Amino acid sequence: MNPGNAVWITGVGTATPLGHTYAAFADHLLAGRSGIERVQGFDVSEHPCQIAGQLREVPCPCGTDPVEFSRLHRLEQLMRWCCTAALRDAGWWERRSEVRIGMVLGIGAEWLEFWEADALAGGRRVYQPERDCESMIARTCRALDLSGPAVSVSAACASGNVALSQARHWLQLGWVDVCLAGACDMAVTPMALAGFGNLRALSRRNDEPQAASRPFDRQRDGFVMGDGGAVFVLEPAGLARRRSAHVYAEVAGYGARSDAFNMVIPSPNPEPALAAVREALRDAGCNPEDVDYVNAHATSTPVGDIAEARVLTAVFGSHVHRVPVSSTKSMTGHLLTAAAAVEALACLTAMERGALPPTINLHEPDPECNLCHVANEAQPANVRVAVSNSFGFGGSNTCLVLKAV
Repeated sequence: MNPGNAVWITGVGTATPLGHTYAAFADHLLAGRSGIERVQGFDVSEHPCQIAGQLREVPCPCGTDPVEFSRLHRLEQLMRWCCTAALRDAGWWERRSEVRIGMVLGIGAEWLEFWEADALAGGRRVYQPERDCESMIARTCRALDLSGPAVSVSAACASGNVALSQARHWLQLGWVDVCLAGACDMAVTPMALAGFGNLRALSRRNDEPQAASRPFDRQRDGFVMGDGGAVFVLEPAGLARRRSAHVYAEVAGYGARSDAFNMVIPSPNPEPALAAVREALRDAGCNPEDVDYVNAHATSTPVGDIAEARVLTAVFGSHVHRVPVSSTKSMTGHLLTAAAAVEALACLTAMERGALPPTINLHEPDPECNLCHVANEAQPANVRVAVSNSFGFGGSNTCLVLKAV
């Protein structure tokens, strides 16, 4: 065991409302484009919120039977696409039988989404649990012919950060040679949209969908749901060097705390989230003044954005007015289980492109969110250290630190 061994990201696979490749996602993110539109695929006329960031279709991976792929649940399609694309990007696809490749994926409400889709199609599998004997992650590992251990994690919006941390730990322990890590969610369903809508957690700007998600803005009125996912290939730095792999960043630090305050409302006590961010910086060997960019969790809810602003102010002190902060949920929507993974991808974009993704729709910053906002347009910057906050439902508070290599 060598806990100090650096772990690097060497491959990326993604599909989001902003594109089905990392390049397309990065282009649209830095252009400040919104992926939010009126929901397609089911009737939303009686829903209080009728907008979301959706994936119209998931691309079929090269070499996969399109007919077989079309029969899969859309969440399983997304997992297959992201995992295959990440392995191809990292150069491991053709060599995957040579190494132990593990998998840690955040997957929210897997059975619930499957049962809902089946029920809407006239099925009764919710009453036949004996038929659901194999998880999507097990089927994905078998389909991709992976030999390492595999687990799914469910930590609400923080799942992607938890997965990346767990994968790093597996690699440092030597349990796997290479590991897929990330999160996927296809949560824009009739039941989820109705549930969050009836909680009054969602924006009701149905007539202007692209202006609806507005983190830190005084006129924000709730979050906007989204579909998508991102999966990364992680491997030890030594292995990546030996094979001259392209390296995106180091997974350098992670911190986590639970406040156990409420299922959906952020805790008024900032200490648990504050401790998670400080722990991540300490794990990465960074001081607050070393941070070049913060991708905020900020979902566009009145209470949540203020709570996070208070955490950042406490962490960074006088530096808080110099470290750039943005929320890319303004463009993608809130991808729920997949949020942290896609926002880690936004941090890689900032590092590789030398530009900070903006918070769009930020025209009147809330004075209680007094931060160094990247408002409405991308800004050039040299990002060596990026922080990504994910404070999930149920009080699952996590922070990820990525370092340029």
